[in-house]
Amino acid sequence: MDRIIIRGGNRLTGRLPISGAKNSALTLLPCALLTDEPVTLRNLPRLADVDSFGHLLNQLGVSTMVEGARPEDFGRVMTLRAGRVTSTVAPYDIVRKMRASILVLGPLLARAGEATVSLPGGCAIGNRPIDLHLKALEAFGARIEITAGYVKAIAPDGGLPGGTVTFPVVSVGATENALMAAVLANGTCILDNAAREPEIVDLCHLLIAMGAEIEGVGTDRLTVVGKPRLHGATYAVMPDRIEAGSYACAAAITGGDVDLVGARADDMQAVLAALRDAGVEVEVKRDAIRIAAAGRLRPLTLSTAPFPGFPTDMQAQFMAMLCMADGASVLTETIFENRYMHVPELARMGADISVNGRTAVVRGVPKLTGAPVMATDLRASMSLILAGLVAEGETIVNRIYHLDRGYERLEEKLQTVGADIERNNDD
Repeated sequence: MDRIIIRGGNRLTGRLPISGAKNSALTLLPCALLTDEPVTLRNLPRLADVDSFGHLLNQLGVSTMVEGARPEDFGRVMTLRAGRVTSTVAPYDIVRKMRASILVLGPLLARAGEATVSLPGGCAIGNRPIDLHLKALEAFGARIEITAGYVKAIAPDGGLPGGTVTFPVVSVGATENALMAAVLANGTCILDNAAREPEIVDLCHLLIAMGAEIEGVGTDRLTVVGKPRLHGATYAVMPDRIEAGSYACAAAITGGDVDLVGARADDMQAVLAALRDAGVEVEVKRDAIRIAAAGRLRPLTLSTAPFPGFPTDMQAQFMAMLCMADGASVLTETIFENRYMHVPELARMGADISVNGRTAVVRGVPKLTGAPVMATDLRASMSLILAGLVAEGETIVNRIYHLDRGYERLEEKLQTVGADIERNNDD
């Protein structure tokens, strides 16, 4: 099994390219199910989750073709075509590996009139029920059945009539599934208290490029006028704001000076504000965001929240960074109840962190020390990489398949800005 070895202490400097967004790519891919014409996605990141989603779509009858990709390139161009949906079943053996697989539910229901999808898996970061997905589809006219670990959604003859759903809490995934179901409905669908994340905006822009009619893009009220059919489109995946934030933390924790090439500041305002509060210099350039740090970081008080608040997907990375701050920081996780599993691993490296329920107190330490550590989920994996970059001695990060789900060729990117990091096989 692969592992990553880091010899810490190097200051990161230079230009680091930001890939297409994982969380957006996994939402845009199932849009291919909504039309019989080709959908071409550019800037698609090379990630295990993207490959897994491609395999799932293949099982449903979608052909996929990668155009002219060279091994040394970041990102790729993929054309998907669902000339005919050959299956409406998303099986357990694929869905259990990746929670995003649930996002075929809405488009399959809209296009084929029915969908049967295994209850999802993914990172073990807490309870993430899909009841809000089902509530939305029922509001639009679907009949829902749950049996033997599968969800089956069935549209009335003639398709979904439309309707209004008001989400009791903000849910990114439920908003995405509801949007993809709504665009082919017979009537108008209204989504109240919809998620506003940049990835939702990216999804809306692709759907509109395919011929959908959506009002309120970027707000918490989306109105979708259903169309009888959509057409193909070519679309570029947005840059990954979480990858950019992660590498911003890498620059900050090492006292570095790094340009995040392609990152979009408008998608990262809460993260950039927190970095500035920690004493990090943030400069928005024409083609990049410059992150520079010198001296001890200042402690922070942060609470995760839906966009435009501080993202839960950046909590672990900031925790690692704040281990080196001059004072005590307080982090509160409001989105998921089990997202502090990286704390014992950081403690193995000398971090001083105490957890009480959903709140963690991080007391800055003079130094971290390299150690063998084990990743528990995607973002926790990145927190261990960050700690390893600044730790004295050698850090060995095991179970890095989590990283490969969300960070495109991580060690190569970090090497380009001066990190002493490599991947090897412990067999």
